[in-house]
Amino acid sequence: MSTVTPMMAQYLEIKAQNADALLFYRMGDFYEMFFDDAAAASEALDIALTKRGKHAGEDIPMCGVPVHAAENYLLTLIRKGFRVAVCEQMESPAEAKKRGSKSVVHRDVVRLVTPGTLTEESLLEARRHNFLAAYCEIRDQAALAWADISTGAFHVMAMTPVRLSPELARLAPSELIVPETIEQEKHGLVSDLGIALTPLPRTNFDSTSAEKRILDLFSISALDAFGSFTRAEISAMGALIAYLDITQKGKLPLLQPPQREAQDRIVQIDAATRRNLELTRALSGGKAGSLLAVMDRTVTPGGARLLEQRLSSPSRDLNAIHARQDGIAFCVDDSTFTADLRDALRKTPDLDRALSRLALERGGPRDMTAIRGALAQAAALAETCAARTLPPLLADAVQGLTGFDDLSALLEAALVADPPMLARDGGFIAPGYDTDLDEARTLRDEGRSVIAALQKKYSEHTGVSALKIKHNNVLGYFIETTAAHAEKMLKPPLSETYIHRQTTANQIRFTTVELSEIETRILNSGNRALEIEKRLYQGLCEAILHHAPRLNVTARGLAELDLAAALADLARAESWCRPRVDDSRAFDIVGGRHPVVEQALRQQGGSPFVANDCDLSAQNGAAIWLLTGPNMAGKSTFLRQNALIALLAQIGCYVPADSAHIGLVSQIFSRVGASDDLARGRSTFMVEMVETAAILNQADDRALVILDEIGRGTATYDGLSIAWATLEHLHDVNRSRALFATHYHELTALAGKLDHVENATVAVREWDGEVIFLHEVRKGAADRSYGVQVAQLAGLPASVVARARVVLDALEQGEREGGATQKALIDDLPLFAAMPAPAPATPKPAAPVVQMLEEIHPDELTPRAALDLLYKLKDAAKS
Repeated sequence: MSTVTPMMAQYLEIKAQNADALLFYRMGDFYEMFFDDAAAASEALDIALTKRGKHAGEDIPMCGVPVHAAENYLLTLIRKGFRVAVCEQMESPAEAKKRGSKSVVHRDVVRLVTPGTLTEESLLEARRHNFLAAYCEIRDQAALAWADISTGAFHVMAMTPVRLSPELARLAPSELIVPETIEQEKHGLVSDLGIALTPLPRTNFDSTSAEKRILDLFSISALDAFGSFTRAEISAMGALIAYLDITQKGKLPLLQPPQREAQDRIVQIDAATRRNLELTRALSGGKAGSLLAVMDRTVTPGGARLLEQRLSSPSRDLNAIHARQDGIAFCVDDSTFTADLRDALRKTPDLDRALSRLALERGGPRDMTAIRGALAQAAALAETCAARTLPPLLADAVQGLTGFDDLSALLEAALVADPPMLARDGGFIAPGYDTDLDEARTLRDEGRSVIAALQKKYSEHTGVSALKIKHNNVLGYFIETTAAHAEKMLKPPLSETYIHRQTTANQIRFTTVELSEIETRILNSGNRALEIEKRLYQGLCEAILHHAPRLNVTARGLAELDLAAALADLARAESWCRPRVDDSRAFDIVGGRHPVVEQALRQQGGSPFVANDCDLSAQNGAAIWLLTGPNMAGKSTFLRQNALIALLAQIGCYVPADSAHIGLVSQIFSRVGASDDLARGRSTFMVEMVETAAILNQADDRALVILDEIGRGTATYDGLSIAWATLEHLHDVNRSRALFATHYHELTALAGKLDHVENATVAVREWDGEVIFLHEVRKGAADRSYGVQVAQLAGLPASVVARARVVLDALEQGEREGGATQKALIDDLPLFAAMPAPAPATPKPAAPVVQMLEEIHPDELTPRAALDLLYKLKDAAKS
C-alpha cells in the first residue's frame, strides 16, 4: 500500500464498503470506474476501456461517464442487473487544499441505486409503479411488504408461503428483499418473474428492531395508530425500511402510513393465469396487445398507475365495486362534465413523484412548479365539480383537492414561470419575492453594465478599439488584446495602470486595480444572490413537505377522477355495459366480446368481432360448459373473453357485452396455450400438468376456471383419461364455474352423466372440402375437429394434406368397425412415396351466393332488382 496514491487508497476503501455494486467515483465532471468495475461497465455500456496509472505494478483499467448524462447510463446498468454506488465529492478542491497541499478531496457514497429504489423521472416509467418488496417468514407466518418510493405508496399483507408467487406476479416489483437464509430457496421463483433478488442479514428482519424503525419513521409512539399487524408483517416492513436507510444513506423517502391488505379482499390470480390472459403484458413481452393497452385512456400518470393496480388486483368487496361503477356511470351519463374533467386533468403534472423527489432531496425548482401546477388544476377541478351532485367515490376524491390556498399563493409568488432544473443554477425565485435577493441581483446585473462601461473607458484610454474585458474561472475578469496592440500597454505610462497577467499564443491579458475591486463586488453579489436562492429553496421545500400527507390525498383524488373519466370514455366509445355484480353464483353474459381481439380486428380492417353468450349460472354445485370445435374456430378466444369480463366486472368497470350478471368470483384460473420450461427440465406436457395440478388443488366453489386442451401433450388415451378425470374433479370436488375446451369428443358423453355439465360447440360450415369458421358458440357437441382442413388452410403441401385424408379415413373406418379391423386397414395403406401425385388444382365452382354477387352490374341494379337479389341471397344462404 506504500505505492498506492492517496486518491487510489480512498477509492479502494470506498469500494471495499460497496463490494456488491459498481462504484461511480466522482472526479470533477465525470464518474470514473476502475479495475473490474471498469471492465464490467465498459462492456455493459459499450464505452471505451482505457488503462492509466499503475497499481501493484500493473496498468489500471478505467472508464468514465459524464456527470450530466449519468442518468441514462444508470438506467442501462440497472436494467442489466447491476447495482450502482454513487460516490460524490463532498467538498471542492479548494476546500481540500486548506487541509494541506496533498489532501484528497473528501468523497463518500451518497446513494446506492438499485432496481427498486429509482426516483428520477428519466429512470422510471411514468405510467407504472416501481415497487420494492420485502418478504419474511416467521415459523408458520409469512408477510410481504411493498413500497413505491417514487410515490410514497406503502402496503403490507399477511400470507401463507405458497401465496408468494401469485402476489409477486400481481405486484411485479422490481426488487425483492429476503433474509439470507432463504435466498437460494426463492432464487428460482424470483428469476422466473424477472425480479432482482436482494438478500439481507437476518438481523434486519428482527421484529423488535423492525417495530422501532416503523415508529421512528412515522414519529408515532405505537403501531396501534395504523392497525393490528402480525410479527411477520412488522418484520417485512422493518426490513424494507432498513434497506431504504442503507440505499438512501439516511435520507428516507416520504412513505405514506402502511395500508394493510387482506388476501380474501382481492381475486386470487396466479402467475400462469396472468400470463395467459395478458392482463398488463402481452405474451410477446410488451404492453402492446395486452388488456391494459386496450383499456388505458387515462390522461395522467397517476391515473394510469391506478388502472394497472386495479387490473392486477380485482376486488371482492361488493361495496367498493358498486362505488366504482357509480362513478363511471355518472361520467358516462354526463359527457360534458367528463370532457371538461379530462381536459383539466391533461394539464395536471405528476404530483406524487414531484413530492417524493423533493423529500429525498433529489428534486429541483421544476418539481416545485409541478406541485404548483397540480394544485392549480386541482382547484379548478374542484370548482368544476362544485355545481354537481357527485356519487360518493367521486365526491370523496374532489374533497381532497382543496385547502391549499396558502401553499399555492406561496409557490405562485416565489417561483418564476419556467425555472431551471437544478437549484444550484439559480434564477428560479421570482423578482419581488425577497428584498435581499433583489438587492444582490441588482448589484450583480448592474455589474455587467459597469464592466461594459469600463471596457469602453479602457479602449478610449489606450486607443485600442479591439480591447475586451472577459472572464474565466481561473483569472476572473481580465483585459485582453492582441500582441500587436499590447506593445504600448506594456510600456510606460500605460504599464503603470495595466498590469500584465498572462501571455497566450495570440493574446496578452492585463488587469487593473480598479477592475479587481469591481470584480470582488460583482462576485460577492452573484454568490450572495445564489446563497439567498438556496436558502429560499429550502424554505419552500419545508413548506411543501409540511403539507405532504394532504398532498398525497390530493394525488389519489386526481388519479381516481382520471380513472373514472377514462373508463367512462372507454365504455361510451366501445359500447360496453354496466354489469350486475352481486353475491350470487350467477355467470350470465349476453353478447360478450374479447376487448383486445375486437380492437385488433378493427385496426386491421377485418370482419367485425362475433359476440357470444355464456351462461354458467348455478344455484348449487358446479356449472361447466364442455366446449368442442375445430382449432382456429375461436375456442381460446371465447374462454379468455369470459375470464376477462369477470375480471373487469370486479375491478368495478363496464364490460364488453350487451349485458352481464356476475356473481362474485374468488379466483380466476387459466390453463390455455402450450409452453415449455426447458431451463428447469419441464416439457410442454409437464408444464401443462403442473398448472392443472395448481388449479385442482386450489380452486374453490367461487372460482372461475378456463381450461383448454387438457391432456393433448401425451398419448391419446393417456390424455383422454387425464382430461376425463380433471373434468370430474372440477365438477364433484372443486364445484367451480368453468369453461373446458377439448378435442376429445368422447368427453361430450359426460354431459349426460354429470348434472352441471353442458355441451357447447363453435359452429363451422363445410363447403367443397374447406371449413368456414362462423365463430358462433352454440349448445351441442362437435362431431369432428376438422384438423386436416385447418392444416390445408395453414399451407401444408397438397400431397401431405391428401395423405392425411387417406390415413384419417382409414382410422375412422377402423374405429367404426373395431380395433382389429383398424390395424388391418392401416397395414394395408400404401406408403406415402407410393401414392399418386395429387391432380392439379382445378378452379372450384363458385357457391351460389358468390356467383350472384359476381354477376351484379351496379349500373343495372335498380331498386326492384336489388330487392329481388336480396331474396335470392337469403334463400341461397339458407341452403
